[in-house]
Amino acid sequence: MSRKLLETEGPAWVQKGIISPEQHQQLLDLYPIDKQAIGLLPLLGSLLVGLSALSLVAANWQGLPEFVRLGLLLLSMIGAYATGDYFLRRGNGAVGIGLTGLGLILFGAGIVLVSQMYQLIGYDVTGLLAWAVAGVALTFLYRSRFLFILTVVIGGIVQGYNTGELGAFSVAAAVLTAGGLGYYWWRHPDALLAGVLATGVLWQAGLLIGLLHVKITWFFVPAMLLYALGDWQPDRPAGRALQGPPLVAAFLFMLGLALYGEAGSYTELLRPPLWAYLSAMGVVLLISLAGKRARGRMAGATDWLLLLPGFYFPGGLPLAVAALVVLYAYSGSLLVRAHQEQNPDRISLGTMLFILTTMVAYFKLTWEFMDKSLFFLIGGLLLLGLSWYLRRRNKHTLNSDASQS
Repeated sequence: MSRKLLETEGPAWVQKGIISPEQHQQLLDLYPIDKQAIGLLPLLGSLLVGLSALSLVAANWQGLPEFVRLGLLLLSMIGAYATGDYFLRRGNGAVGIGLTGLGLILFGAGIVLVSQMYQLIGYDVTGLLAWAVAGVALTFLYRSRFLFILTVVIGGIVQGYNTGELGAFSVAAAVLTAGGLGYYWWRHPDALLAGVLATGVLWQAGLLIGLLHVKITWFFVPAMLLYALGDWQPDRPAGRALQGPPLVAAFLFMLGLALYGEAGSYTELLRPPLWAYLSAMGVVLLISLAGKRARGRMAGATDWLLLLPGFYFPGGLPLAVAALVVLYAYSGSLLVRAHQEQNPDRISLGTMLFILTTMVAYFKLTWEFMDKSLFFLIGGLLLLGLSWYLRRRNKHTLNSDASQS
């Protein structure tokens, strides 16, 4: 239920005698006006002000004396932090955090500009690491979601520069993101922050895989380790949100295997040493299953279907079909679990994945053997019929569950 629903439907409920006006007001009090959108305005405003200031300074940077450059950087950063702290002390958290975030952005800009002045950044990433350290420290100090997200982005920028320009992987940047922010998230679980954190960690893991030039399937070892961490999180919504990005990556990977598994050149990129890979994934699987058992979530073990190492089989149509079978098994298990949990959102997700898998299977198995106009006609009818059947079944299941409760 939401406040919008209460505001639109509540007067009709009162008129029909379902609830009294006092009860309607009590329900409205349980859902206060969402200030999130209003709170975003100062944050976005501070970012735009920061970008404007940076653009102005950058346009005239070379013409300014060195001491003026340093003074501008220092004063603007201190001013942003000081005014942010002032507003925070007066209880205006949105403006205060926005200005603090602006100070963090200016701190990073100062590091880059000073390093360019003295030609330091091309050889060492220590200055940029100080930027990430400051972001982590401010996140812990103010317990801010905005600073958390900003620091994840900073960590990705630092790692991207380090791997792209210096040809090295910064363990410190990875530890700050996965360890520092991961510890913060564990102590203060939040679904939005979980998704942002997982995306940031996967970004850095992908950079590492690319830098090492190893088989891309090694990416799923850290990805599923992140998934296993979500199994141990007591807060289920936050834990599930952390598992979202790894599962999306695994599903897309399996989808790619179904589409391109016939090409031998594609599968050759995927096969790491068999026993090393299976041992590493086996350890992560045991950690995940232990977490699921400890939290009573063993039904979620079907997520691991997406990690079946079918790419070790010879390439060709059988491999593509095997990938499709896995996709069907995963989307079907997701639908079953969603019905058991009476979760409409997950039912919709499972339905969408099932239809997507059917579309890929139809395209894969009939494109070369059917006239193209007939192909699209039958495919469209098949998807429409399947969509109607799944929606009808989902509606019937939810209605029966509601009547039983």
